Amino acid sequence: MEEKLDDSVVEAMGITRPVYEEMTLILGRLPVIDDISTLLAMWESNGRQQSLLAWLKGMRHVSNPQSYIYSGSDNSHKEIREPRVSDCAAIARQMVRLPLSSDSFSETGLLLYMVGNVSSLFLDSDYAQRFLHLTSNPIDLADYDEERSYISLILHSMRDAQLVRNIAEVSLGGLFATIVSMGGGQYGFDILTPREVRLDSFLFGEEPGRFIVSLSEAYDDEFLLKLDEARLNCCFLGRVTKGRVLVDGMDFGPVQDYSAS
Repeated sequence: MEEKLDDSVVEAMGITRPVYEEMTLILGRLPVIDDISTLLAMWESNGRQQSLLAWLKGMRHVSNPQSYIYSGSDNSHKEIREPRVSDCAAIARQMVRLPLSSDSFSETGLLLYMVGNVSSLFLDSDYAQRFLHLTSNPIDLADYDEERSYISLILHSMRDAQLVRNIAEVSLGGLFATIVSMGGGQYGFDILTPREVRLDSFLFGEEPGRFIVSLSEAYDDEFLLKLDEARLNCCFLGRVTKGRVLVDGMDFGPVQDYSAS
């Protein structure tokens, strides 16, 4: 049975434990010294303009089992591979052009959470239709009315109690576009994505019943306690920044690039 390399061996090769774990995801198994040496050599040749961890996060994860097979109306099938972080940056630049939200961030440093269940759906989305050129079906919002109303009620009661600052439901363009619109053309964000969900579905999927909220760090513990009492799931995303957009350590550019002119 394979075992993790000893920390002293890993550190002697000049990598951190998070980098080692990322290599594990890319390889689909525990790395050995030769694997690490190969990846380091690739980074030296192709990725030195980024940190090693950021470069690794831009690589496709061969261990990720979530490849979608699309069955079209003509009974044809095609595999939809999960994009790299760098691919998603290019996708976002092509497809996201949004008007500003009526509920925009007012300062940097605010914490960002997604409240609701993490979705793995993306085939019925603007992303699937416009970028993957798939025939998408309109999402029936009525199927989610009860869940959406409950989450909205809880979050707005928190805002009334001044626990949260901003609230916006994930909609057209998915989570990424929703946070962009909350930036008001001025504020960006720095977020991390969960590895158990496809990157494109997390960023661009439009399943209803998910809300983006911002709050001051001072209210973080109380916010999480209230969500637990309400039996609502959440996912910590990151923070509001001055004006650039970063996803998993990769620079997606200034937030102004994604606002409708």
